[in-house]
Amino acid sequence: MSQRAQHSVPSFEPSAERRQHTWRRPTGDVDDPWAWMRNTSDPEFLNYLESENAHTHAWFTARNETTQAIFSEIVSRVQETDTSAPVRYGDWWYVSRTVEGLSYQIHCRAHSAVEANTEAAEILLDQNALAEGYDFFDLGAFEPDPSHRFLAWSADVDGNEHYTLRIRDTTTGQDLADIIPDTTWGGIAWSQDASELFYVVADDTERPFEVRRHTLGTGTQTDAVVWSEPDERFYVGIGTTRSGRYLVIHSSSKTTSEVHLIPTDSPRSSPTCVRPRVEGVDYSVDDWGHSLVVLTNFEAEDFMVATAPHEAPEVWTPLVPHTPGRRITSLEPFSTTLAIHSWSNAEPTITLLGIDGTTRVIDMGDEPHDIEFGPNENFECAELRVHTQSLTRPATVVDISLDDLSHRVVKTTPTPGVNLDDYVASRYWATADDGTKVPYDIVRRRDTTTAAPTVVYAYGSYEVSLPPWFSVARLSLLDRGVNWMLVHPRGGGELGRRWYLEGKLLNKRHTFTDVIATTRDAIERGLADPKRIGIRGGSAGGLMVGACVTLEPSLYTSAVAEVPFVDVVSTMSDPTLPLTVTEWDEWGDPRTEPFATYIESYSPYDNTAVGDYPALLITAGLNDPRVSVHEPAKWTAKLRALRTNDRPLLLRTEMGAGHAGPSGRYSAWREEAQTLTFLLDTL
Repeated sequence: MSQRAQHSVPSFEPSAERRQHTWRRPTGDVDDPWAWMRNTSDPEFLNYLESENAHTHAWFTARNETTQAIFSEIVSRVQETDTSAPVRYGDWWYVSRTVEGLSYQIHCRAHSAVEANTEAAEILLDQNALAEGYDFFDLGAFEPDPSHRFLAWSADVDGNEHYTLRIRDTTTGQDLADIIPDTTWGGIAWSQDASELFYVVADDTERPFEVRRHTLGTGTQTDAVVWSEPDERFYVGIGTTRSGRYLVIHSSSKTTSEVHLIPTDSPRSSPTCVRPRVEGVDYSVDDWGHSLVVLTNFEAEDFMVATAPHEAPEVWTPLVPHTPGRRITSLEPFSTTLAIHSWSNAEPTITLLGIDGTTRVIDMGDEPHDIEFGPNENFECAELRVHTQSLTRPATVVDISLDDLSHRVVKTTPTPGVNLDDYVASRYWATADDGTKVPYDIVRRRDTTTAAPTVVYAYGSYEVSLPPWFSVARLSLLDRGVNWMLVHPRGGGELGRRWYLEGKLLNKRHTFTDVIATTRDAIERGLADPKRIGIRGGSAGGLMVGACVTLEPSLYTSAVAEVPFVDVVSTMSDPTLPLTVTEWDEWGDPRTEPFATYIESYSPYDNTAVGDYPALLITAGLNDPRVSVHEPAKWTAKLRALRTNDRPLLLRTEMGAGHAGPSGRYSAWREEAQTLTFLLDTL
């Protein structure tokens, strides 16, 4: 007899109203009594979310001592008053500063790196002052013009990713009268003389689709439409080449792209197409001074690098040939060197290609780690800035000489009171159901030598390569004898484009079975206690969590699904919902076969059935434009109705935020302390 059958659910547990609704699908009619939650303005829905929040609050209140202890640990490991590594841009050095007790960054600049790290630095933007009176604040754009007189900046104060764009005159510290509402995260760019500012707006489905040009000192009603993308599968972004010579309009779907260029010294020129789009061909463009440089998958699955004349950008001459399994992800051109970032064998690497053809690889050691391009604002430069970290080493800023590859550590994130040598990380490879080898990394305390409670984390979508990263919050798990495991399943990009293709569309189930296979492998190796395994992920990673606990509910003891994409069939069947059409290239269109049957086979909401489930903490954001709040809410309601055990089931909805959760570092740390409390309590 199940635990639920013996012990009734506590009377204070929330209950969602059922209303008759039937979905007409190619696979047959499906009843969905919680479909009404799609109407997020329904007062009954808001009441339901509040009742779930009250239930969750009561659960955490009973465990507040643990939460407060973890929060205090997190804060103790952070140097609360600190300054970022100064970034040189033109004749200025830009930094961001944090102050103990303040939630947001203060952005400053000075004429030297030394001065930038002092109180003498000029304050450009204080996010704390800007956030006053708001429950949520997110800084979007932060872009000085080429002369550094003006600063274009934008902010979202609701969590819905609608940003209001403003222009600050740095000589007065005041914003101009120019206010541009409802811009997106699609980028901004200045003309060379700072008379024109380019930005991106979204359509009714939240898709960034149109580039506009604003002339300083004029009303937004006269802003010109520079480029508009009619294909609903495509996003639009705007930026500038590293040389500063061109504005770049990048229009892309999940599989195809097209780039247009505008000279920054002639901002009203018509955009020039680099090469017309061809289905399945993805490319991006930058300027290497003597030529354009193109990164593309044209006849190169894992991408190759080509050059093109400025006057004939469609003529591509191969420079770095395609190497199967080495996925080239991005380029940073300098006047004398091309820096190339790539992934191979689940490891990121940076290679330097000299203008003379010489090739050198930057070596950052053997432990699984991350290495990314840092801010490199100057085209004429003798050093490449990178950011690197690992599961056991905090984020570090390193400047690397383009001449002799000598390394200069600019800044390592302080971790007060932490002995980093107490922790060790290792990589393992599991065998998936179809024989594929799948990598995963485990970090633990060095003195944790037996099978331990383990938290599994993964993402596995959109070709996102998830490198190992350092977390001071995670140490609160490790110090209590809990291991943390990072899985690199198919659907990500860690082992090349093929790794991604084998985890999307009609191969999507590989993502979930890979995570399950690595979990079992860790158990078989004696690394993980089979009775105490948690799983965690967010957004598409939340889908991963939902799919794993519905495919193998007995494998996991506890699960955290953050803003999870779980109602896949219904959402992907409705092109009127935000971003649905752009997502068909990733998931497929379930209005037709074979996608209807395939997606239904893994969609967590559709596969939630009568049975026992792990303890679950599910999160949502009322203003989330990416995963609508109704998805996690519906799933919670269905789980309450069908589960046959009494393990904790909590839904926490941010009523004034969106996809990324609460803003401000202290709020984020408190939320993380609660999440870790949940995992520790339920493991």
